[in-house]
Amino acid sequence: MSPSNSNVRKLYAGMHDGVCALFQSGEKNGWSQGPVTPLPHAASRFSWSRANPRRAYLAAYESGVYRTDDGGNTWRNLLSYPTDYAHSVLADPSDADSIYVGSEPADVLRSHDGGETWETCPAFRAVPESDQWSFHSETRYSHVRDLRAAPYDPDLLYAGIEVGGVIRSVDGGSTWEQCTGPDPDIHFVNPSASCPGRVYLATARGPYRSDDGGKTWEILDKGLERTYTVHISSADDDPDLVLVTVSRNAGRSLPQFYRSEDGGKKWDLIEQVGSSDDMVVAIDWDPEEPSRVYAGTDSGKVFYSDDRGRNWAQVTLDLGTLAVGALVVAPVG
Repeated sequence: MSPSNSNVRKLYAGMHDGVCALFQSGEKNGWSQGPVTPLPHAASRFSWSRANPRRAYLAAYESGVYRTDDGGNTWRNLLSYPTDYAHSVLADPSDADSIYVGSEPADVLRSHDGGETWETCPAFRAVPESDQWSFHSETRYSHVRDLRAAPYDPDLLYAGIEVGGVIRSVDGGSTWEQCTGPDPDIHFVNPSASCPGRVYLATARGPYRSDDGGKTWEILDKGLERTYTVHISSADDDPDLVLVTVSRNAGRSLPQFYRSEDGGKKWDLIEQVGSSDDMVVAIDWDPEEPSRVYAGTDSGKVFYSDDRGRNWAQVTLDLGTLAVGALVVAPVG
């Protein structure tokens, strides 16, 4: 598909109680919705397979891992997954059957047969700092809230732990090391697609940036009225163009949505989306059209921008559910 001759788009949308595919064809308001697969617990993260564009994986918090093999029409719960908790998921870009899942207590599990059998990454829990990982609740444990690979190097992995900081692997998960410096309450990790070494973090204290692959970090809270950061995402073709969503606290009160064109040194408030207690909780840039970006909100709405996040319009669909908590732009074919 080429952006010069087609306006067709597909989004995977994971809600509080279901998962489906959204399609746009032709006119900007020509949206349709595919079948909804019910979920017993909220969607957390998607990862679609570059090796098989009709396959994608979904982490669904307390209901495990799901897989689609037909482009999002149907989703199957991978019952062999050994725990209920699945906070994040990462598909190997070169092998449709190889995936990593971030679990609870904080650990990384992997499968090499599409999720039929699983193994842990033993070196992950062997990180010396692992005895310091914790969580705010006495009934829950630290967990791998986000799991990402550097787009330019599939063996360079980042795991964001809530609460425990950033853990990095340079060899596809065989060994791991703790990154030091940022706030340890990690919510999202965003390695830049166009600037090797650039990594953004969303944390409870504020957004952070590293320009050396996680060795050193700079907090980017200057100009933000609130700093509890849920999501951060840089444009695929411009590492300095960044969107961030913040609120006053973990209850997501008084949310705000900001945009920066200089790598987070200066932030401009976006007033059309992400305020009035309807927080933006998911963001994804269109890999086929760099100027387009999508955002999902707590109230179940999806918005898009065709001018790199300056102006926004709502996708004309009523999903009839709460919280678009996971969102990713996927191949149509």
